[in-house]
Amino acid sequence: MNEKYQNKYRVASARAPWWDYGRAGAYFITICTAERQHYFGKIQQGGIQQLSHVGVLADVLWYEIPHHAHHVELGVFLVMPNHVHGILILNKDVGAGIVDDGGHDHDHVETRHALSLPQDPTKPPNPNPQKSSIPVHYRFQNPGKNTISSIVGSYKSAVTKHARRLGFDFGWQTRFHDHIIRDDAEYQRINDYIESNPANWAKDKFYP
Repeated sequence: MNEKYQNKYRVASARAPWWDYGRAGAYFITICTAERQHYFGKIQQGGIQQLSHVGVLADVLWYEIPHHAHHVELGVFLVMPNHVHGILILNKDVGAGIVDDGGHDHDHVETRHALSLPQDPTKPPNPNPQKSSIPVHYRFQNPGKNTISSIVGSYKSAVTKHARRLGFDFGWQTRFHDHIIRDDAEYQRINDYIESNPANWAKDKFYP
């Protein structure tokens, strides 16, 4: 396979093919909405976030991750109008060998739908979904390996299903980006970047 073919038809890989994404480590995660639509709200003057209903869902459900994935801790997390940034920390090796992402490109991994919404058949449908409380209790149907791909895929699935159940228009970009954080200095730089994102929204690459 020549270089021209690779450049023309393949997405350049930023993921490390030698790295097991179930191993202990810290990962910088970025997930965008479909077509970078502002489903999550807006940034007001002065860098003040104003989350939409879907933005609140995206925020609440992220913090549920440690309750349903083993050996996972959360670093800083932020919901922006058309994407989320977060740090996931796997604090124990949970797999061996190279993770098989099912043949998907290793830069942006296709996510898996692994969450099931709780349903109470004794309760009638909510006539006004916008006034419904935000559900935060859900369970894994088929979590698979405790890898970054499965964790992010489950999170994306939960936000999508809850948003649609409540009647909100919403969609994710199919794939997501991750970056292995290699040392304390890099961790601090990424942490600071995420926290300052609202104040620097007009300069952000995802700004419309």
